[in-house]
Amino acid sequence: MSNQSPTQQSYDVVIIGGAIMGASTAWFLSDNKDFNGSVLVIERDMTLTACSTAHTNSCMRQQFSTELNVRISQFAADFVKNIRSYMGGDERVPELGIRSFGYMYFADNDGFADVLRESQQVQLAAGAATQLMTPEQVKRAYPFYNVDDIVLGSINLVDEGYWDGAAVNDWWRRQSRERGVEWVQNEAVAMTRNSAGTKVESVTLASGEVIACGQVVNASGPRAARTAKMAGIDVPVEPRKRYSWIFKAEQPLDRDLPLTIDPSGVHVRENGGGTYQCGGHSDVDPAVDYDDFAMDHSMWENHIWPILATRIPQFEAIKVQSEWGGHYAMNTFDHNAIMGPHTELSNFIFLNGFSGHGLQQSPAMGRGTAEWLTHGEYRMLDMTPFNYERIAADRPIIEKAII
Repeated sequence: MSNQSPTQQSYDVVIIGGAIMGASTAWFLSDNKDFNGSVLVIERDMTLTACSTAHTNSCMRQQFSTELNVRISQFAADFVKNIRSYMGGDERVPELGIRSFGYMYFADNDGFADVLRESQQVQLAAGAATQLMTPEQVKRAYPFYNVDDIVLGSINLVDEGYWDGAAVNDWWRRQSRERGVEWVQNEAVAMTRNSAGTKVESVTLASGEVIACGQVVNASGPRAARTAKMAGIDVPVEPRKRYSWIFKAEQPLDRDLPLTIDPSGVHVRENGGGTYQCGGHSDVDPAVDYDDFAMDHSMWENHIWPILATRIPQFEAIKVQSEWGGHYAMNTFDHNAIMGPHTELSNFIFLNGFSGHGLQQSPAMGRGTAEWLTHGEYRMLDMTPFNYERIAADRPIIEKAII
């Protein structure tokens, strides 16, 4: 990694992590007419090769069990579909959309079917278009599924499916730079508190500079706990390995494949051109090293492929084209976002623990964090339920729709 030195010795906001959460926060700060401070984004690797953002499914859904998570995804959908307008009408910005093939949740027991029914009520109340389907209805709409063991299906075909997360991320980075946000390829290695121990006073970089800061944002994905430890605090986030495969079917399906969540936890979706993307993880799911992206090559033959071929018999004849390992930034406390200030270090702001649904939440999370940094409160959506204080108070938010 080639270190780059910041041009200043002090910044109003220092963002540690320049993947999609850091980029979103930087852009929304640059877009907030009430914010006129200086911003530094520190990213270890500007290519983002090994980060969660680069290894994502790049899909969004409204099928959550809590209203706030539903509304967060609804804002993401609006932002993506109107990105040029949000970005000031800049004609360089591409017109984007959502390929709404939907998420198909399958319940193979009455207990999970009841969860889907309860969640649908929350989603409908928030304006989502979730439909519940009997096995017979599923089979009529999607004849390729084997539904012999299925009790209930749940799908939403409005603003739920694939979107170009990489394009959004690229434009957040590009426009924020053009508006004066400074980006450096470097690494935060230490932090210093003030004499009272109530604030982070400075961030030390791998290249040796000590940067004074008004506020610090921890946007370092699966490395969140390492970053927090520099300030002498804890956050319950750890890297969990998630495997992905892209395969080609000998007999492609005759219609779009929703992002299908099998009761086993294996998921698979349309990828285009007769190819499909699927993902899963091992039954034993420990924290892994930050740099451990090694594939478990036995998983495909022994676990993933048999499940795919059982659920979709046409997938008995398929060929893997590519595969990779990535990391979830797993919030082991309650699998939901951790935001807002630390309870004792008031200028240390969390943006962590998205547990696999971060990409789709990035527009609302960046906007909300920019609001907090500017106004000391959330303005558009009340994100306070996700603030760090719930961790300190042992008050988890139960989200039942975690993949």
